[in-house]
Amino acid sequence: MSTAETSTPHTGTRDTGTRDTGTRVSGAGEARGGGRTPGLVPVAETLRTAERRPPDPDRGGPQPDAAEHGTGDARGAGRARWAFWRLLGSELGLTFRRPRNLIMLAVLACVPAVIGIALRAFGGGDDDGMSGFVQRMAGNSLMLTFVSFSVLVLLLMPVAVSVVAGDSVAGEAGGGTLRYLLAAPAGRTRLLAVKYLNAVVYAYAVTAVVALSALVTGLILFPAGPVTLLSGTTISMGEGLLRILIAVGYVGAGMAALAAVALALSTFTEVSIGAVAATLVLVIVSQVLRAFPELSAVTPYLLPTRFTNFDAVLRSPIDLPALWDGLLAFGAYIVLFCSIAWARFSGKDITS
Repeated sequence: MSTAETSTPHTGTRDTGTRDTGTRVSGAGEARGGGRTPGLVPVAETLRTAERRPPDPDRGGPQPDAAEHGTGDARGAGRARWAFWRLLGSELGLTFRRPRNLIMLAVLACVPAVIGIALRAFGGGDDDGMSGFVQRMAGNSLMLTFVSFSVLVLLLMPVAVSVVAGDSVAGEAGGGTLRYLLAAPAGRTRLLAVKYLNAVVYAYAVTAVVALSALVTGLILFPAGPVTLLSGTTISMGEGLLRILIAVGYVGAGMAALAAVALALSTFTEVSIGAVAATLVLVIVSQVLRAFPELSAVTPYLLPTRFTNFDAVLRSPIDLPALWDGLLAFGAYIVLFCSIAWARFSGKDITS
């Protein structure tokens, strides 16, 4: 009797517990439709959460599928590429919105106009040697582009490119923003590549502005038609425009090589004017060394020596070996000084 009485309350308690549990589970289901009861988690939701949880190999869980893992890697690579182009776009926007850089482009655009006006004013004078030379160069509108390149490629265009490339890393360090750029998951190599590509785009913008300004000024001031080359051959105006395009590509490559030099120097200092001044000193010293015949063995290895090789397009046929030698020299300078910039920047302690 006592045993039955003892087991009966125990059984009743067990049944009551079972009924309470069922009530709670059903209550959680009702809470899912309306307000959720605090402290209660539906069983179905817990299962779904466990299914979404990534497997843990240490606990004996299933290994991730190779296809899903490859898809994740592809997404990560896509995001990395998009981040790179977004960073480059931001850098280009800052460069071409900066008043200093726009003023330099405007000044470079004005110089071909001044040269064209001077050639127009003095092109019909006496028959002395200078007047005859001016008449020959001003006899066609397209020749003004090559004259402008000859005047600007040795000093003014290098100044503009050196200012942007020399300020790329040193300016960020001097302004205290470089460490914040490196705090983002961009990486030093990617940031350096963005800085260099930004300088290359600006270098080609400088070259294109000079060419367009000279072409427009020449078409306004001088007659348009067949072009007489330095070799005495006459070509059509369409072929002359094609040769101008080749010259723009060549001169832009030379400015890109100079940008690599300025970028490398920019990684060694936190004062941008120091990198700019050092680049211009190298350009000027190279031009001075070219003036000494005794140093003719060194002259072919100096970067400014190749700047004026664009006049190969004024030959008939085009002097392709001269253009090729210049492009090889530009490529060598780009590889060398970009490697120096990377070696310096990748191991540099950023304190500002």
